[in-house]
Amino acid sequence: MHLFGVTGGIASGKSAVAARLRAHRVPVIDADVLAREVVEPGTDGLRAIVDAFGSGVVGPAGRLDRKALARIAFADDAARKRLNAIIHPLITARTLERAAELGAHGEALGCYEAALIVENGVADAFRPLVVVSCPEETQIARIHARDASSMADAMARIRAQKPLAEKIAVADFVIDTTGSIEDSARQTDEVLRAICLRVGVDATRYRLEP
Repeated sequence: MHLFGVTGGIASGKSAVAARLRAHRVPVIDADVLAREVVEPGTDGLRAIVDAFGSGVVGPAGRLDRKALARIAFADDAARKRLNAIIHPLITARTLERAAELGAHGEALGCYEAALIVENGVADAFRPLVVVSCPEETQIARIHARDASSMADAMARIRAQKPLAEKIAVADFVIDTTGSIEDSARQTDEVLRAICLRVGVDATRYRLEP
């Protein structure tokens, strides 16, 4: 089973691209989903976060208060690095488990959707690498519309990741989501077809013309 990567900046459109891939029956391993799983109540991940950042990042129901943690992590480089050192090894282990499960079920192709593939130095593990891109002003508008973040909060989240230009520089394919949903879908289809050709998978398996 060949696992390729989809990455980009916050609010760049990764989820829309991943949804289009799912519509073509490509299984998607979502790093954000895994990140929530590894910090469920009772997990080693949550215990490590509490040890590092204090009980204030846990809500009254015993679950991680992600907004409280984000306020700490996105405001302080050292805190963000400490958080990543806890979370990312757990996500990596869970990703490998999911990939093995997909292979055991006969899947030929899978997608790993994650924001920090380039930042974590693992781009070559998920080739071909697809970078989803849009202008910074579009990212800011989407972040504000999604969770009513202030301009300062939105900028802090964007600055916490590598500039999109640096991600594009190491990409095998780029999908620009600035335009319409239909245009993004068309680009995604073209990229999926090209990936199938590159790794030797029959594109018709994913409802694409060869």
